[in-house]
Amino acid sequence: MPLPTRPCLGLLGVLMSSAALSGPVLAQNAAALPPGVEAEWRTSLARPTLYTDVTGLPSREDTMAAVEYVASSQIAAMASEPIALSTGSNLTQMSSNWVAATFYVGASRLARVSDDARTLRFLSAVADHYNYSLRGARSGKTLLNADDIAIGDLYQELYARRGQEGVLMPLRQRLDWQIPYLARGEDTPALVWWWADALYMAPPVLARMTAITGDPRYLNAADKEWRRTAERLWVEDEKLFLRDERFKDENHRDADGERIYWSRANGWVMGGLARWLESVPADFAGRAFYVDLFRKMASRIAGLQQEDGLWRASLLDPETYPEAETSGSVFYVYALAWGINHGLLEREIYLPHVLKGWAALNRHILPNGLVGAAQKTGDQPVSTAPEDVGLYVSGTYILAGLEVADLNEPIQTLPEAEPARDTAEVIAATTPAPPAPITVTGPDEIRRREAEMRATSALSYDPSSLGRPSVIAPLAPPPEDQQSPRAVARFAPDRLDDLLWENDRVAHRIYGPTLEAREAPSGSGIDVWAKRVRYPFMDRQLKFPNYHVDRGEGLDYYDVGRGRGAGGLGVWYDNKLWTSRNFSTYEIQRTGGDEARFSVTYRPWPVDVVRTVSETRAFSLPLGSNFTRMTSTLSSNTNASLIVGIGISKRSNDNGRGFVTRDAAHGRLMFWEPENPEHGSLGIALAVDPATVEGFTEDADNYLILVRVTPGQPFTYYMGSAWDRGLDFPSRRSWEDFVVNQSFDFRPNQ
Repeated sequence: MPLPTRPCLGLLGVLMSSAALSGPVLAQNAAALPPGVEAEWRTSLARPTLYTDVTGLPSREDTMAAVEYVASSQIAAMASEPIALSTGSNLTQMSSNWVAATFYVGASRLARVSDDARTLRFLSAVADHYNYSLRGARSGKTLLNADDIAIGDLYQELYARRGQEGVLMPLRQRLDWQIPYLARGEDTPALVWWWADALYMAPPVLARMTAITGDPRYLNAADKEWRRTAERLWVEDEKLFLRDERFKDENHRDADGERIYWSRANGWVMGGLARWLESVPADFAGRAFYVDLFRKMASRIAGLQQEDGLWRASLLDPETYPEAETSGSVFYVYALAWGINHGLLEREIYLPHVLKGWAALNRHILPNGLVGAAQKTGDQPVSTAPEDVGLYVSGTYILAGLEVADLNEPIQTLPEAEPARDTAEVIAATTPAPPAPITVTGPDEIRRREAEMRATSALSYDPSSLGRPSVIAPLAPPPEDQQSPRAVARFAPDRLDDLLWENDRVAHRIYGPTLEAREAPSGSGIDVWAKRVRYPFMDRQLKFPNYHVDRGEGLDYYDVGRGRGAGGLGVWYDNKLWTSRNFSTYEIQRTGGDEARFSVTYRPWPVDVVRTVSETRAFSLPLGSNFTRMTSTLSSNTNASLIVGIGISKRSNDNGRGFVTRDAAHGRLMFWEPENPEHGSLGIALAVDPATVEGFTEDADNYLILVRVTPGQPFTYYMGSAWDRGLDFPSRRSWEDFVVNQSFDFRPNQ
């Protein structure tokens, strides 16, 4: 069946046609379409044959025709209305609020696969009108409001397809501001995401920002707040979410005194989980929590489907609001179909629920092409009329239809890849351009204007032609008497109790007790600094608030995160690495000469429920070496031997996942990180006594070499690092050849 065509009329024509880019575009308070145009538009949209009876799996072609029809009808309806100056309470027209943003989510996914470029042109015009910005600048609370982050998905989609930096800048600035609040170490009485709907609006945007940028902070921060919200709102006995904490109260109960479980609130959560998991890395440590939650909800929701194929507004009290309601149902059809398509749900169990729900939704498509029986905006179940519509229903209907269409295809893997970059021709054809001033009339003025535009293009500086220039002034070298190579160690209370050590080749640090109290994710991983001078530079770099930029001597761009960094250890038990927190006490024995030597202690930590372990570790870094020698003594409340995992944090970006080398015979584990476009690559190597090696493994955060250790008996291992923009090892091969040829002394008392 051919897809419906879209005539370009009035304001809609301005939005959707490339020819109209020279006319008025998306003016504030723009006039609605002229009388009669709405009816003409509606009659031009050929209503496809809709799947309304469960008669087997609908074809991809028929399903896509229905999706295009609803999308076109909704875009027409939006464009026929004036654009209000304030966007907060808009419910039916183009806006930057959550109501419209949830439609853009579906429309963006349709634009990936549709042959009709006008959906993408419409989305581009909307994003351009709002200048890629977000609502909520008035206060701290509104800056954190998840609803106002929802439109970020549109900007991320356009950035992924076009690579234009400015498209992402306002969103990234807002998320950067939010991160400390989302990742706060202490629990607070109030939540940032205090209502279930928020789990659809913001977390997928944060997870996607990590996928786009490679910066794990967005995902990690969202993970912390997501779990806080679930802890408050998830009811394990019911396998459902409360809309917010008010619904725990006696004053917010149904007529029988039972808790109210709102359909759309749980729909937001299930849809949000699907979008979240599309961006969460397969090796993310907390991923199983979300997969398990999604499956629990799917099983519960499937059992609550009504005979007509829909779900009622009050999931556990369908008699109170017995009328058809689509705004929750559409999420369940989407999420269940998505779960089948991504291998998380069993097809034979859930496909009948999807098809029954899809047919029911199609029975509620109104003559105007919109999905009816949609509960209006609110916070709990209410009565719904057959003619009620909502942008959030249209947008999610698109998502549901795309997943139903994909039921005809093989299972898809997670996480999903970002869309491929558009060609220059596609970008030009779907990007709105500012119109000429109204004073440009007549052939002479038009020619003058064209010449002016050519000159503007030719004379303007193009940053993409030369790359981003550095604005960081290089540091002047220290006085000559301070340039001598030496090995130093320093306890840094000015840096929240970091312990720093370096020599003429490498620089490292570990984290102390003050940071542990301040920043919950910190732990006993070992940090690596990239260094290109022979004299000590860490203190010089730390004089600047941002020591993560290169001022000519090196920088700290390594992210330890929740991993072991370069050579941190833990106890490997029951397929999990049990690790200590930050070091507790320290003693520096030598510094400033040919060796940096110090020791630290780590407080006892649990290994499941079977034992506790504590550690004392001695560090030694001689001048001229890339390797720090570490001698660890583990104490435990039992004498049974331990399997210790010594790790290197995993790393991945657009350049891949790096290169891992495992050599049990020689007790070596090496990792060459994928190239960081701005800073290059780090190489890390571990060397252990081959006689103690039990094998290799990995968890979500680390590559691990396993050694058998006896409590109370010291064991020695080495950690080394190199930077390909430093002074000694310009390539992976040069570093790994060097490591292979090193000899190590594993006697503990040497």
